[in-house]
Amino acid sequence: MELKSKSIKLRLVEESDADFILKLRLDDRYNQFLSGVSPSLSSQINWIRSYKAEEKEGVQFYFIIERLDGTKCGTIRVYDIRKDSFCWGSWILNEDKTKYAAIESAFLIYNFGFQNLGLNNSHYDVMKGNERVISFHKKMGAKIVSEDSENYYFNISKDAVEASRVQLKDKI
Repeated sequence: MELKSKSIKLRLVEESDADFILKLRLDDRYNQFLSGVSPSLSSQINWIRSYKAEEKEGVQFYFIIERLDGTKCGTIRVYDIRKDSFCWGSWILNEDKTKYAAIESAFLIYNFGFQNLGLNNSHYDVMKGNERVISFHKKMGAKIVSEDSENYYFNISKDAVEASRVQLKDKI
């Protein structure tokens, strides 16, 4: 499965991506607002093997974000799939990303959830203090529906995403 936009594409993670993912997850420039991960490459490979079984069952989907020339520049994941909503996260973009990779990858993941999975809503949490991502989601039309001491919890509808797509059509 490959999803494409103007300057990037998403493809499902493979075991051969373990080193790239581990480097991203351990890089202090990108991991401040992510859950911790073991620094062991074999642990990352084992996690991917376990994930691939869940992918086959439709439980979760983990993508590598690549520029159209094949350069890996990030990750993004769909999980916690519910009756009419999906969660997405594990969203990391490195210095090799394209100018609009954030917007494009968000729209691609929404397309996946809305079109491929047939759902109408998305939910996700963002750690407090992650102001750039919080601002990004609010600008896309997401609403904070609750919070706790560590996170804001967002919901966004398919209609809100489509409205954002119309507003940002020149960038995607």
